[in-house]
Amino acid sequence: MIPTDRRAFLETALAASALAALGPRAAAAAQGPIRKAVELSMLPKELGFRERFQLARDVGFEGIEILTVSDPKEADELKDASQKTGLVIHSVMNAEHWRSPLSSPDSAVVAKSVAGMETSLRNAKLWGAETVLLVPAVVDTKTGYQDAWIRSQKVIKERILPLASELEVIVGIEEVWNKFLLSPLELNKYVDEFASPWVRAYLDVGNMVFYGYPQDWIRTVGKRVVRLHLKDFQLDRQNGRFAWKNLGEGDIDWPEVRKALADIGYAGWASVELEKGDAAYLKDVSARFDRFLAGEKPVAAP
Repeated sequence: MIPTDRRAFLETALAASALAALGPRAAAAAQGPIRKAVELSMLPKELGFRERFQLARDVGFEGIEILTVSDPKEADELKDASQKTGLVIHSVMNAEHWRSPLSSPDSAVVAKSVAGMETSLRNAKLWGAETVLLVPAVVDTKTGYQDAWIRSQKVIKERILPLASELEVIVGIEEVWNKFLLSPLELNKYVDEFASPWVRAYLDVGNMVFYGYPQDWIRTVGKRVVRLHLKDFQLDRQNGRFAWKNLGEGDIDWPEVRKALADIGYAGWASVELEKGDAAYLKDVSARFDRFLAGEKPVAAP
């Protein structure tokens, strides 16, 4: 759901709860359709920002998600491209959380990660985006699971949420291949412990395929979901391998994913996160997206 007035966010959240009482499918119809977005990284890099944004519009996308931009001039260029083409910048993907995890025992690494989130949040404010994607922690040989949980929550509460709430930008916690938040129940608990409207869940329907089912995650996480990533995988479980695939060409049961989204009344942005390509490729991805939204398997047109 995309509030039109940021200061009415809490009122809008209460309205969503009231809609949910009508039933998931009725709530979805009342809130509006899922909105189509693309990652900036999927668009031809040889084009300027305005040309890339216009291409995305021309093939059928309404919005875009952008990686953190530290150069103020580039940030202004992206804002201008959005305003002139009408392609909405709906989310910022934080760029620093892998290189510098919030869960690190090294205070200098954490400081760098916090700085990256501050830049991301200010990008979002400049561009009118309402969400910043955050991978909150990384479990590795130096950081155990419990330490990752405690450290990352403390940093988010004390050093990130104050700015997020001031700027009125939601922090979307993503589950990813970081050996952390390995079930929807854990993701729910992690998000709920913040007790803040500025922390929600950012679901990637492909990331949990190794150990779960996206339709189950969607139904379990429910109203906590603020944004979605869409991508597909072909799994070889016997040999522990996978291959990236276009929508509909992997192992995800897309009609079931669509049903699950209707069941929770989801009507926000969903961004495809695939390989980059030319106009013909992007038009095909957009058409597959449309078939997914219609409840069909998003295969290529005959």
